[in-house]
Amino acid sequence: MTDEEALRRAIALAVENVARGGGPFGAVVVHAGAIVGEGANRVTLDNDPSAHAEVVAIRDACRRLGTFRLDGAVVYSSCEPCPMCWSAIQWSRAARLCFAADQSDAAAAGFDDAVFWREVGVPMPERALPARRLLAGSGGLPFDAWRAKVDRKRY
Repeated sequence: MTDEEALRRAIALAVENVARGGGPFGAVVVHAGAIVGEGANRVTLDNDPSAHAEVVAIRDACRRLGTFRLDGAVVYSSCEPCPMCWSAIQWSRAARLCFAADQSDAAAAGFDDAVFWREVGVPMPERALPARRLLAGSGGLPFDAWRAKVDRKRY
């Protein structure tokens, strides 16, 4: 499967999703030359702000492959991923990302994620979303438990 073929499938998923009432985004995950995961934006269909096409496709691929890592896989997205999806792709350990439309195309259709990209590099106290650290002394307890667990799965 070529990059172009996989990307055409992601675009087709996005167009089909619009017809079903979902958002105009689609994604596929390819591993060893075959599609192992597909997804379309389900935010409004599922009332789930995290159900972006890339996340849905990554979840599908991981479920099918029985792993939480997509080493060697390629993610194809109909549009340049938002910061959440880009992070999910990074956490999946995919080898590459290919996309068709870019941020400006999405913004022209009403999906402007520039504010989120700007926030990524802003120090916590200066971000638009107020955040406050509490219980700092207790916050390390889960990490202590993690370090003590001898059979943990590293990721």
